[in-house]
Amino acid sequence: MHPYEMATLIKERHKEESIKLRLGSLYTVIDALVRERLITAREKRREGRRPERTIYALTPAGRTRMREWMREILSKPIKEYPRFEAGLCLLAALPPNEVIALLKERLGRLGERMKAMRTAVDGVLKQGLHPLFLVEAEYHYTLLKSERDFVNKLVQRIVDEKWGSLKQWREAHRC
Repeated sequence: MHPYEMATLIKERHKEESIKLRLGSLYTVIDALVRERLITAREKRREGRRPERTIYALTPAGRTRMREWMREILSKPIKEYPRFEAGLCLLAALPPNEVIALLKERLGRLGERMKAMRTAVDGVLKQGLHPLFLVEAEYHYTLLKSERDFVNKLVQRIVDEKWGSLKQWREAHRC
């Protein structure tokens, strides 16, 4: 495929939910892969009045490296640093009532994202794409659901003062 076709396919299949994509970056990555001989220019095409496009293919070395990379990604968990986790770690920087309000706002947004994701996945499945190619969407949906459940419980713990008295937390925010 040529880079524009790759980007279009990624967007059509909603892969940008899992792969951070910027069209300009895609061209930079492709140049690097060519330099490292992991892909090669297979042919150049021109359709109508469109600019000439280079079609790329994996080299044998590229296929080997891609498979090594995939094996590593799928088999070795690594510590990632989500922003939400950082916010949770500094939760006490805000007063409890504000935290509750913000977490409830997050719950609404999580619900919206889950609904939008379900709609997008259903739409792609109706186009005939095999569910195997949407497994990352299923994973992401499960993470959203798990986060929603966690946030619901956290809000309830704060509201019910399940940690005992929140007096010290509240007093820290009285000015």
